Amino acid sequence: MKITDMKLFHVKPRWLFLKIETDEGIVGWGEPIVEGRALTVATAVEELKRYLIGEDPLRIEHHWQVMYRGSFYRGGPVLVSAISGIEQALWDIKGKFYGLPVYEMLGGKVRDKIRMYCHCGGETPEAFAANAKRRVEAGFNAIKTGVDAPVRQVDSLAFVESQVAKFAAAREAVGSGVDIAIDFHGRVSPAMAIRLAAALEPYYPMFIEEPCLPENADALLRVAQSTSIPIATGERLFTRWGFRDVLEKGAVAIVQPDLCHAGGIFEGRKIAAMAETYYATIAPHNPLGPISLASCLQLDACTPNFLIQEHPSMAEKWDLGEGYLNKPFEVIDGHVAVPQGPGLGIEINEEALIERSYSGDWDTPRLAYDDGSFAEW
Repeated sequence: MKITDMKLFHVKPRWLFLKIETDEGIVGWGEPIVEGRALTVATAVEELKRYLIGEDPLRIEHHWQVMYRGSFYRGGPVLVSAISGIEQALWDIKGKFYGLPVYEMLGGKVRDKIRMYCHCGGETPEAFAANAKRRVEAGFNAIKTGVDAPVRQVDSLAFVESQVAKFAAAREAVGSGVDIAIDFHGRVSPAMAIRLAAALEPYYPMFIEEPCLPENADALLRVAQSTSIPIATGERLFTRWGFRDVLEKGAVAIVQPDLCHAGGIFEGRKIAAMAETYYATIAPHNPLGPISLASCLQLDACTPNFLIQEHPSMAEKWDLGEGYLNKPFEVIDGHVAVPQGPGLGIEINEEALIERSYSGDWDTPRLAYDDGSFAEW
């Protein structure tokens, strides 16, 4: 079997899908994307296409090594995200070729259903509490919110009190049986993260995500050592080499590789195995589309130290595949059943990709402080 073509689709709201075709009629789908840099990643995929056309799609590990190591310069969000989407599509082809879900080729499932958490927010404590109750009524027993932006390097007591008021209102609304995580989004300095964590600690957050930027593992460790709240990070780390430092230093309890950024499904499994040796769990990052989710579910199914799976809970349910997949994913009582079909277990509606196409120019929001200087989103 040989790869004959690779086609890219920019689709709303901000996604990039990849279709890999073979001379045996088997096709595979992946999601190679950097949010706000879709056009750049598309160019990287086109460059890698020159190597892949004519190659055997079943040699996934070999192709990964060539794509990652073959151009001298390695790593980074653009190259590794391009590789990630390609790798997902190759696993989809391999699974269809052998008639097996990807997780069966990675050791077999270790669970029958996959726990999900959804996003939840609100402008006021009352609004957040009401939204949290609606999520629980929909069957979820875990939700995630975020701190308001921007956050100054050393912010006011009033800011801390406003964030605690929201979290406390949600905790009171849903009770102690529901997990509530909070995302600092890397927009908080280590010093401010320590203050916020201390104020939130009485309300038992499930975890704090990206309490500060992950580039400095020692700063992350300082935050982790200051609180009993588990620390999560990983959406901006790439490949197992990117996760090595935070794991070795004990700076993280929950790793969050994004399978569209970190190197794909098998690289995610390697990262999870590394984390297991440090008694850390894995909660794959996923604010993206249904192919990303399908890839995550394959990893979740076969990974013993899996904790919980993110999905952005879009109102239109596009992230679950509504309108994009012939059979969308369904969240029942806060869980998705382990997929049964071969490969990624999905069938793409290609007509919908054309109908919902766009230019690929979605850009990252840019924030500023009141003095006009740049602020982290």
